[in-house]
Amino acid sequence: MSRRCGGMEIRNGGNIMPTVYERALELHEKNKGKLSIVSKVAVKNKDDLSLAYSPGVAEPCRKIAANKEDVYKYTSKGNLVAVITDGTAVLGLGDIGPEAALPVMEGKCVLFKEFAGVDAIPICLDTKDPEEIIRTAKLLAPGLGGINLEDISAPRCIEIETRLKEELDIPVFHDDQHGTAIVVAAGLINAFKFLGKKFSEAKVVVNGAGAAGSSIAKLIHKLGVTNLLVLDRPGILRRSEKDSYDFSKRELAELTNPDDIKGDLSVAIKDADVFVGVSVGNILTTEMVKTMNKDAVIFAMANPTPEIMPEDALAGGARIVGTGRSDYPNQINNVLVFPGLFKGALEAKSKKITEEMKLAAANGLASLIKEEELNENYIIPDAFDPRVADAVAAAVKKVAKEQGICRE
Repeated sequence: MSRRCGGMEIRNGGNIMPTVYERALELHEKNKGKLSIVSKVAVKNKDDLSLAYSPGVAEPCRKIAANKEDVYKYTSKGNLVAVITDGTAVLGLGDIGPEAALPVMEGKCVLFKEFAGVDAIPICLDTKDPEEIIRTAKLLAPGLGGINLEDISAPRCIEIETRLKEELDIPVFHDDQHGTAIVVAAGLINAFKFLGKKFSEAKVVVNGAGAAGSSIAKLIHKLGVTNLLVLDRPGILRRSEKDSYDFSKRELAELTNPDDIKGDLSVAIKDADVFVGVSVGNILTTEMVKTMNKDAVIFAMANPTPEIMPEDALAGGARIVGTGRSDYPNQINNVLVFPGLFKGALEAKSKKITEEMKLAAANGLASLIKEEELNENYIIPDAFDPRVADAVAAAVKKVAKEQGICRE
């Protein structure tokens, strides 16, 4: 048993323990952040210096000047990702600015390295102008193997990613959108396998039409779901109202709601097989869950309070429940995807990350759990399963090569 008191956590016996926030603050202060630069080569004498720097370094420079692709052969570019943010949508904290976003970007870089051996550097930009962000990313690209966009508010993040994917020849990925979508897809692949359901016959409801909801809906559609409803705050997106939406929601309206249904979540959820929430806490009720189809699947990912607590979803008849939290089974955690996805793309020397590569990542992740191992509380691998990054990387690498989008 434990309870909170004045920012401290008091446990049995009256012992006062620091909260996770206090422990994290101490860790950051003690280490002055979480990153450092480590050299791959030793410089202990004049000979070492002449090889690592002048005059010897001139030779790889000449080789690269003669053939730009040799930059992958002679530098760290091929295993280096920039984590780029403007600090406008950081965790649940919102627009807190580039400086305050730096601890999160450092943390992302740590995860790249620890989970997949990919080097990453944080880039926090003091601008909210999409054109400036795009231009800056393009100027940095010659020294990078890939770009991970992070915590940039919607809908600008969609515009920025789309433009960079079109204008650069290195992988560009907005994890807040697609990382979540890939883990959701993997979870649904295993859930439907366990339940014996078919995507072509399923009704899926996605609550939240922002960047993550948009990507989730598109990837679920690629799984074969056609009876798909997406909701924004006013209600279900409708094709008949698409002219009143921004470009992102207009695209979703054209892809979903084939019967042009009107209404709120209580209308949308009736007879649904799946609810995916990327919205706000406590918006789905037990009574609503009772109106869903038998053996319903619920992924409630609002943090820290999900759209419905797992115990309430189960009380309403849901069969499988996942959240973004680590204290419940079936955690939807992006760390299951982005390290391995970039590892595979970089190893393949892919020029982009395609929808097919995302779907391959989902299938690769799902395949780690054997059919006989699947159960209600185990449809998504654990974040610390050592097989994850390599499985995702292998699946992504294979598809990239098949698509012919890799450097020679």
